Amino acid sequence: MKRHFGTRSLISTLVLLVLVGCSAAPEIIGIRNANVPVESVEDLTKHRIFIMSTRGSSEVAGAFYSSVRAPELGMASVDATVPPTHVVGVLERPKRLPPDPRTEFTVVNPIVYSTDAAFISGINRELAKRAPGDRKLLIFVHGFNNTASDAVLRLSQFVEDTDFKGVPVLFTWASAAKGTRYVYDLNSALIARPEVRNLAAILNRTKAESVDVFAHSMGTFLTMEGLVHQQQTGRLGKGIPIDHIILASPDIDIDLFRTQISALHPSIKQRMFLLISKDDAALRLSRRIAGGVPRVGAADALQLEKLGVTVIDLSQIEDSNSGSHSKFAGSPEVVQLIGAGLNANERFGKTGSSTTFQELLANTPIMILRN
Repeated sequence: MKRHFGTRSLISTLVLLVLVGCSAAPEIIGIRNANVPVESVEDLTKHRIFIMSTRGSSEVAGAFYSSVRAPELGMASVDATVPPTHVVGVLERPKRLPPDPRTEFTVVNPIVYSTDAAFISGINRELAKRAPGDRKLLIFVHGFNNTASDAVLRLSQFVEDTDFKGVPVLFTWASAAKGTRYVYDLNSALIARPEVRNLAAILNRTKAESVDVFAHSMGTFLTMEGLVHQQQTGRLGKGIPIDHIILASPDIDIDLFRTQISALHPSIKQRMFLLISKDDAALRLSRRIAGGVPRVGAADALQLEKLGVTVIDLSQIEDSNSGSHSKFAGSPEVVQLIGAGLNANERFGKTGSSTTFQELLANTPIMILRN
């Protein structure tokens, strides 16, 4: 007799999603410590992060953005500070307010841009501070169960640990940031699809030399939908050159992914890297919610490799400080490897950087499959 995914099973799964998702940490955007100003901390690192968002604004201190779906794309920037005591692979997030910049990440100086032109000018000013060859963008798309603070902090830790040389841009969509709101988040990702197209149009007007795309979890679904639309309308590959597309722990129905990937030109698939792991606890749960359909991030590596993409199997990685679903940032080995790949730059012939991402991966114990 066919088994049904019953109410009791659904409830237990949602409870587990709460446990494996983000903890209820305080919102910190714009919260300063009056006793320890960031300006007073020696050896503190600062990253300016640009934000494009489909979230509504929030009046709650530290939140900046809410989980409400906004009718149009919002644009902003913040300065994320990294404590001098930072350890690679660890996100030293404040457990209480105000944050201590000597030992914890902070997010200060939030700025809202009222026009595309102002936002583009802000990005161009940051690009101009980089040397030729480093004037590139990193588009980061977060996953399920994230607040704006969660996403900014994770991106700032990722930028720090990869030593990314360019300008980071966060796309934050209207996640409810609750483990029990999986369906709300999935629909928010669907609703955000038109704004991904606007994001591409706006960023193509900057003076960036190239762009890397990094998406995590449910954010990979949104990213793939955006790529497919750009391909179908003939816009993909017509703007700023794309160097790498990295999909970490993709929370995508395997059958849907086959349809998405088949719509993309081989030149795009050659630049695509899937980070997967058989022990991904969050994807086991989302598979149960999806009625048992495998998720790409926990699928068979050989099966995925046949689709024409590079597959990086992280199943044997056990040193992640952020659990099995976020090894891309929580494992020192993995995050630094990704950084070496992102910073390799053949286009400008930089000394010592002609190594390809694939060659870097080949020199590690991580399992890698190429098409």
